[in-house]
Amino acid sequence: MRRIGAGVIGFGWLGKAHSRSLLRIPTLFAQRTFDPELVVCADVEPIDGSFGFARLTDDWRTVMDDPAVDAVWIAAPNPLHLELIEAAAEAGKHVFCEKPVGATPEQTVQAEQAARKVISGAGYNYRFAPLVQYARQLIADGALGEVTNYRGRFFSMYGSDPLNPLSWRYRLEEAGHGVTTDLLSHAVDLAHMLLGPITRVVGTTHTFIPERPLTRGGTHYARGSAGDPRGAVTNEDYAGMLCEFASGARGTFEASRSIVGPESQMAFEVYGTKGALGWNLEKLNELQLYLVEDELHTGYRTIYGGERFPYHGHFVPGSANGIGFEDLVVIEDYEFCRSVAEGREHQPGFAEAVQWVNVQAALLKSAQTGSWEDV
Repeated sequence: MRRIGAGVIGFGWLGKAHSRSLLRIPTLFAQRTFDPELVVCADVEPIDGSFGFARLTDDWRTVMDDPAVDAVWIAAPNPLHLELIEAAAEAGKHVFCEKPVGATPEQTVQAEQAARKVISGAGYNYRFAPLVQYARQLIADGALGEVTNYRGRFFSMYGSDPLNPLSWRYRLEEAGHGVTTDLLSHAVDLAHMLLGPITRVVGTTHTFIPERPLTRGGTHYARGSAGDPRGAVTNEDYAGMLCEFASGARGTFEASRSIVGPESQMAFEVYGTKGALGWNLEKLNELQLYLVEDELHTGYRTIYGGERFPYHGHFVPGSANGIGFEDLVVIEDYEFCRSVAEGREHQPGFAEAVQWVNVQAALLKSAQTGSWEDV
């Protein structure tokens, strides 16, 4: 069985999630052709030794220099991604990077060019939700007829509190762009997978909370106080756009981190001439489906996740027994490891990340010009 030595850089939430996923793969996928091995983890903060890495370090270069590492998982802050990707590719390591691959569209293009001789993976994990894959199948099979409209959104409340500290995530000079990078990227990536490329956009962006507390050591999930000094937020809280797909379908997209109400609403609806469907991360084990039928009982039906949808049954048996967010990360890492073991191009990789930033660049230009812009 092929061994895949893993190096992880960044041991925050997603660094831990990927490490857990690599540990879980052998227990969940009996028919695999590879075994992941946790070789080394790098972070400037103390690392939990219970994960079983052979080595822990505070220097990311140690990961690149280790001959036992075949692939690198990058879960470090956005400003570091490009440098880490370039170093990993130069060292001949396959590289999986959490989104954004680059802090700006230009950096993402640079990263894709640097990694062309290795296998790359990008962290668009919502693609791997079993019911999202079923939605993809329904669209491809023509169950909805000709698709005419698409609605995508990612609404999150993580920035809705004005006392959230001014972490690097709110600074253009550190994080790059705001919700277009952090949230809208997921929504548009799913649309690319389901419907194909976007050709033209018009959009707007806005920062609703222009200042935040300068609280030492806080993340964007922490909370400052009313008496703290303030600093300027330099990237966007909100983005919205209208678009045209190459297929002729029309679409609308929105993303916000300062909205109140939807707590993690990464969702889409697809409308066609014979039916419609919708999926929402907040209810990731449910798919809404409408089919045009000559029946009295018209209306949306709810399809529950279950073992009949790959890879749901690897986690829980039966129907309507739900899986969770980190299970999607396991599927994502399993598929990336499969690509590495088989020596083939992985999707989504950095090429798909570039498809998104081409849309992002057109949206940001449109927000300045007020006009439709070509992608």
